[in-house]
Amino acid sequence: MPSKLIKLFIWFILPITISQSINANCIPPLPEPHANNAVAQLKIEGKFYIFSFAGLKSGKTWKDTSKSAFMYVEGEKNWQKLPDLPVELGRLAASAQGVKGKVYYFGGYTVAKDGSEKSTPEVFSFDPKKMKYKRLADMPTPVDDMVTFTYKNRYIYLVSGWHDKGNVKLVQIYDTKKNKWELGTDYPGTPVFGHAGGIVGNKFVIADGVAVVGKKDGKRIFDTVNEGWLGTIDKKDHRKITYKRLPQLPGRGHYRMAGAGDEKRNQIIFIGGTPTAYNYNGIGYNGTPATAKKHVFVWDLTKEKWTALKDKPTASMDHRGMVKIGSEWLTIGGLDENRNVIGSMLSEKINKKCQK
Repeated sequence: MPSKLIKLFIWFILPITISQSINANCIPPLPEPHANNAVAQLKIEGKFYIFSFAGLKSGKTWKDTSKSAFMYVEGEKNWQKLPDLPVELGRLAASAQGVKGKVYYFGGYTVAKDGSEKSTPEVFSFDPKKMKYKRLADMPTPVDDMVTFTYKNRYIYLVSGWHDKGNVKLVQIYDTKKNKWELGTDYPGTPVFGHAGGIVGNKFVIADGVAVVGKKDGKRIFDTVNEGWLGTIDKKDHRKITYKRLPQLPGRGHYRMAGAGDEKRNQIIFIGGTPTAYNYNGIGYNGTPATAKKHVFVWDLTKEKWTALKDKPTASMDHRGMVKIGSEWLTIGGLDENRNVIGSMLSEKINKKCQK
């Protein structure tokens, strides 16, 4: 094998075959670094479209919550700046999903000067052809830091997450065709925020996250939870879900990993994160700085077990999903091992080699 290809194999998260139409490692960084940003992708007329909405800018204060949006289109040299989210204040911990030519954006939370936070109910669709947002039916229970995934290219599931004063066990289902909400079978695990997950077919996996584990001196104590759950959606009724407790994901518990389902491999993949429950600035609720990890784990739906893959080259955390280009999974932005806000895709070192 040529030495150049050997180097690429070493750097990639997984053994892959490079897409001939787009080099995942040459996608430029976001025009402005963002962490905790909602990411999504679409394929329109044969081209990949990648999106980033809202999140946290480099200052990492309440003033740095963002409502900015960006789009990268396959074949272009740079990201496009999109119209801002049509909201008054910036958003953290929102989620986004691409379905049938549109991106659907959900919730997040705002941060006030006094540090108070508010879960927001807004749902928007964004049409990249018309460059317009459309306000849709609000979430019945506003949540942030939830897991989202799409089923049958129509239903978007919001699993657990934080609602103003505590986590919820709700599974809220948005019907993109009818613009209406339904409730699925409740999540049976510890209600959490900042967990991760993904879906393959009608099976999804939810892993870890952060929960309120007690109180001290009148203040809530937050800590990571080490739990894995497999959900199976009834093929005749998308609202009915049966659950199975999985073995624990290796490690202490992970917060704000990136998660997604890989249908080709029949696996749910989890990348990065940290074992420290932290506030949006990367400092733990207990005062300890969070340390990003390089971990890559998969739940293999065929073998029914956890497998640890080769660590990715760059530690990162504070992710709200990831995207797949060819056979390669990429995170977009986040916090690095020094808690700096980044804008790079997967590995800054590789991306720099591709920039002119």
